Amino acid sequence: MTDLQAIADRFEIDSLRGEFTDAGMMRDFDRWADLFAEDGVWRIPDAGVELVGRAALRAGIERLQGNWEFFVQNTHPGIVQVDGDTAIGRAYVNEIGRFRDGSSHLNFAIYHDRFRRTPDGWKFTERSYELRYVDTSPLHGKAPER
Repeated sequence: MTDLQAIADRFEIDSLRGEFTDAGMMRDFDRWADLFAEDGVWRIPDAGVELVGRAALRAGIERLQGNWEFFVQNTHPGIVQVDGDTAIGRAYVNEIGRFRDGSSHLNFAIYHDRFRRTPDGWKFTERSYELRYVDTSPLHGKAPER
């Protein structure tokens, strides 16, 4: 890859994906929703989640995060293919956490992504979560008291 714009685009998209994980982990719901285009979509088909538009994204992530006693997401970069002002990609995810009802959750998944270059930089137009493995065995550890 010798095209400097292509390198910059890939770097910005990888940074966007990192911001997504960080904003979610830090419970910064305004920043998280702003990572999407105005008409952006976030889907988790196995959980019946489909949020469309920034207002729904903002409200939805806060509601969903409110269900967790604790939650950790690790995201590993996958591919990015840029085509002008749009791009597609995949990221590989591992999550672990416990819900407030006491049930536990561990999974491995793939994010299937679509991106668009905007005047404010690259944004998600669609982020769809494909579960590949789920384990609901009780977690024996606990989150530190704060």
